Amino acid sequence: MTNPGMRIRPYTPEHRAAVLDLSIRAWASVFPLTRSAVPAFVYDSFYPHGWEARQLADLSAVLDGEPDNVDLAFHGNDLVGWACTRLHPEDHMGELYVLAVHPAHQRRGVGTALMARAAERARTAGMRMLMAETGDDPGHAPARAAYERAGFQRWPVARYFKELP
Repeated sequence: MTNPGMRIRPYTPEHRAAVLDLSIRAWASVFPLTRSAVPAFVYDSFYPHGWEARQLADLSAVLDGEPDNVDLAFHGNDLVGWACTRLHPEDHMGELYVLAVHPAHQRRGVGTALMARAAERARTAGMRMLMAETGDDPGHAPARAAYERAGFQRWPVARYFKELP
């Protein structure tokens, strides 16, 4: 589905609060499903103060530390999504590091447009591929489906955790 009224613009700091709010809204349905799919000690280690606090801290670091890598999607005057694209020249790779779409605008082409913008950024910088990473839990199933629809191919990765006494 396309979103004809959408436009993508570079990030500016005046949108910081809206970007963070959108991110929490976008992932509010994801993290409860993630929590039920991973060992409690792992989830609690990553999110000792709750997933929202961790996400706000991590995403604030992205917005403050690499604002030139961030693109915002708007429909009219409304912020509907955002993405951060990192470059890894040593691997000839761009990385779609963050992708968030407001829940009311999901499955309307916003994520697809932001993925295309990330690919354009990487290609322009001379990269040969674009990588995206997401969870393998039920909460991230829509993200996996979106990446696969966009032509991303899955790389088999296994990540293991052991609780230490």
